[in-house]
Amino acid sequence: MGMNNREIAAVFERVAELLEFQGANPFRVRSYRSGARKIADLSEPLAAIVADDSRSLTEIEGVGKAVAEKIEVMLATGRLPMLDELLQEISPQVLALLRVPGLGPKKAAFLHKELGINSLEELRKACQSQQVRGLKGFGPKTEETILKGLAIAEQAESRTRWVEADTIASRLLEHMRAIGGIRQMEMAGSYRRGCETVGDLDLLVEATDVDAVMDRFGSFQGVAEVIARGDTKMSTRLDSGMQIDLRVVPKESFGAALQYFTGSKDHNVVVRGRAKQRGLKVNEWGVFRVAGEGEEQYVAGETEEEVYAALDMPCFSPQMREARQEFQWADQRELPKLVELADIRGDLHMHTTATDGKASLQEMVDAAKHRGLEYIAITDHSKRVTMARGLDVQRLRAQWAKIDLLRENLEGFTVLKGIECDILEKGGMDLPEDVLAEADWVIASIHYGQNQPQEQITERILGALENPHVDIIAHPTGRLINRREPYDVDMEEVFAAAARHGKLLELNANPARLDLHDIHCAAAKRHGIPIVISTDAHSTEGMGVMCHGVQQARRGGLTAEDVANTLPWNEFEKYLR
Repeated sequence: MGMNNREIAAVFERVAELLEFQGANPFRVRSYRSGARKIADLSEPLAAIVADDSRSLTEIEGVGKAVAEKIEVMLATGRLPMLDELLQEISPQVLALLRVPGLGPKKAAFLHKELGINSLEELRKACQSQQVRGLKGFGPKTEETILKGLAIAEQAESRTRWVEADTIASRLLEHMRAIGGIRQMEMAGSYRRGCETVGDLDLLVEATDVDAVMDRFGSFQGVAEVIARGDTKMSTRLDSGMQIDLRVVPKESFGAALQYFTGSKDHNVVVRGRAKQRGLKVNEWGVFRVAGEGEEQYVAGETEEEVYAALDMPCFSPQMREARQEFQWADQRELPKLVELADIRGDLHMHTTATDGKASLQEMVDAAKHRGLEYIAITDHSKRVTMARGLDVQRLRAQWAKIDLLRENLEGFTVLKGIECDILEKGGMDLPEDVLAEADWVIASIHYGQNQPQEQITERILGALENPHVDIIAHPTGRLINRREPYDVDMEEVFAAAARHGKLLELNANPARLDLHDIHCAAAKRHGIPIVISTDAHSTEGMGVMCHGVQQARRGGLTAEDVANTLPWNEFEKYLR
């Protein structure tokens, strides 16, 4: 069976790592890494491009003839012989050496060759026994640096979910605000871009007293080690292993530094290229006009807006800055106004004490009204989810009767009689058709049989989409970030079927899920499928995660028009059968 975009991108990224370790031509390494990045960000399936005789894979920026040929091989066979050959030459475990800060591929390869080091643990033992310092190009200081870097390298195996990084970032900002003299302060990096996982944190500060800022930064609760402290930059490592970098920048450079350190790397490459075309230079210190040999004239840098304006570009929302479509949108003067939390009018996936929720029906209704929502759907589990005390027909109808009574005293607020109905392992729905026909809102979801083959899981979801009583598919890939991989489902088939049957797809706002991911959101938009951002709340507090779903939707380039539950109730009704 052929491979999907993300699998192909992962193969090319692994090829680039192996070639880099071998000391291959840097341009060759870069071509595979660039190809991997572009493919991972592509919302359209590579298979669809190959199937179209009028198109070529080389139309994709960053995909040359050699990469295109290998894509075709993987689509046809599900494997890349080149990777198999490289893996026979180099053990994948050796690649862990490349994660040690300051080591680099050349030194890592040298240690592997000279000392036979094949893992981080062997590298630690070699440093502790002082074998490394005796090698040419190394020394006691390098050995000490490697030992310090090993702790960071071991933590690099896992990235922190955004919501957990947000807790740290919020505490850090509160900690820093306690001292005077800070004029501006912002978090940057992948955290500011809203990436679903974060490697480290970047803090930018404009302040009158640099030493006071650094002293305060070093006293943040949880700091295990000060890695480095210079004139304007300081790095610490927390007990958790996360690194936080502080940069103190002058007023005239704050906007430029914020733009630069927010990234992404690929976005900034394009920004620098466009600056060069205009005879300008842009870096973390500002935008400069290159006047002559070694002469530069400051143009802008106080704010991000003036940095982008100097390059005749709009100030892109941080979530957009991934070098996907933002520059194309800007060139065509079609930069979308991304969906905002204030746009959301309804929440259409939540649970009560009838199954595994922590609040009653009335409490969930009151909490939703308090949040300013106009409508909700009560969607407790169906009977297949026995661990959650899923509802059978009798209990479900009893709950709907309670909702009918509740509705009699509601004005200006709508409660839908819903159900999160399991898609059974053998296919088909967990409740009878006549019962589903009585519901206002039917969510179909998979909780069991997640390890089935792709064809079987895909067919189960397609069957649900064909069911006339199903409105939407919940958390369509079943992933749990950093805990569980998505199940093997052909999402392009799912998108096509949802569009064909006029069904919706959920973006589950639970920060452990964020399912659909951002690339799938962009793909759904391309197919014209409305997205519903839902909290899947199991408590009144659980409704507060809507902001995470909105952030993910923004990363997918979605506007309010792409999200069905931004509509007022009288317009949303059209989505009901």
